[in-house]
Amino acid sequence: MLPRWELALYLLASLGFHFYSFYEVYRVSREHEEELDQEFELETDALFGGLKKDPTDFEWSFWMEWGKQRLAWLLLGHTAVSQAATLLARKRRWYRTDSEYYLLQFTLTVRCLYYTSFSLEFCWQQLPAVRAPRSFPWMLAYVFYYPVFHNGPILNFPEFVKQMQQPELCSLKDSLCILARGLGRLLCWWALAELMAHLLYMHAIYGSIPLLQDVNCWTLGGLALAQVLFFYVKYLVLFGVPALLMRLDGLHPPPLPRCVSTMFSFTGMWRYFDVGLHNFLIRYVYIPLGGSQRGLLGTLLSTAMTFAFVSYWHGGYNYLWCWAALNWLGVTVENGFRRLLDMPCVRDGLARHLSPQARCRLHAALASCSTSMLILFNLVFLGGIQVGKTYWDRIFVQGWPWVTLSVLGFLYCYSHVGIAWAQTYTMD
Repeated sequence: MLPRWELALYLLASLGFHFYSFYEVYRVSREHEEELDQEFELETDALFGGLKKDPTDFEWSFWMEWGKQRLAWLLLGHTAVSQAATLLARKRRWYRTDSEYYLLQFTLTVRCLYYTSFSLEFCWQQLPAVRAPRSFPWMLAYVFYYPVFHNGPILNFPEFVKQMQQPELCSLKDSLCILARGLGRLLCWWALAELMAHLLYMHAIYGSIPLLQDVNCWTLGGLALAQVLFFYVKYLVLFGVPALLMRLDGLHPPPLPRCVSTMFSFTGMWRYFDVGLHNFLIRYVYIPLGGSQRGLLGTLLSTAMTFAFVSYWHGGYNYLWCWAALNWLGVTVENGFRRLLDMPCVRDGLARHLSPQARCRLHAALASCSTSMLILFNLVFLGGIQVGKTYWDRIFVQGWPWVTLSVLGFLYCYSHVGIAWAQTYTMD
């Protein structure tokens, strides 16, 4: 580990970069509020003193609206029924409005992973004696388990059966404590997401490419940080609600997403952001295709097909194929560097000529390059191809060398914080 004073310096620098760049986004949001309001119809509500809100993140607006109207009551109903009789089963009718259509679309998208998990596990069971848990009633219980019915997270079928057969039943007092702590965290995460939507109009600005091309570099960086952090906080809420209900049912949900500000590699992002989806992809796509057991070309093909599956499952639009291909490239390059550095001659040479602290700094320097591409590629997912092109031009083409090197310097600090976090809170 690095000296504490040095790590503290990196942490303070990282926080300073976050807050100052957010201030720049806030300033631009206020300066262009009238223009953005005319183009995107910003919403006015009673939260935060009547500040206007950026409503253009479809997923957040959709789930918040449904949460107010029906989902909160449905989830509450599930909790009451589950705690009273350990049973759950709720269904909705076919859609009548566009909003109900999107709810159906979200639901079917997640359900397809659940019945895929059940079906493959059923096919893989060869002995009649072990087929009993893979029965039709278990399939219904798994596919229609309500807390995760609409939006996940993903829990593979064997893990679901194992936990349902041996649930960790809590006393009423313990359940109330779990509920109180969970609701407190959810309220904080929801309030933070709403505050960001009211103060930082990052989604609306991303929808206005001329404005995005015109803002200064601090604002550009702040928009990127705000976008990815909002995505993180949004999924703390969207996955946190079903995770809380699963805990009340005596089940262990997949871990919630890890903070994106501590991510410093493509591998870590895919492994720790949506843990349930990662486990699904490894078990049902990557390993059946051969995984790392088929040599280098087999590994590349298995990884490519896994990312192709992710792109198709998300909708198969052009920007999603681009995003998946770029992430496949990022994972491949990272694994190539990792293999190179793990070669005995390279590893021994580094250990001989560099101290542990110097090797940690080299790790952070390499991770800063990876993190810059990780953010850029995922902005394609969050904002589209044109947003990704704008960042590439502004930061890496027009901004070379000073803007590019400044960004890498900032990300060097972020990487140190992320590496220290990963070493302290290792997730298996």
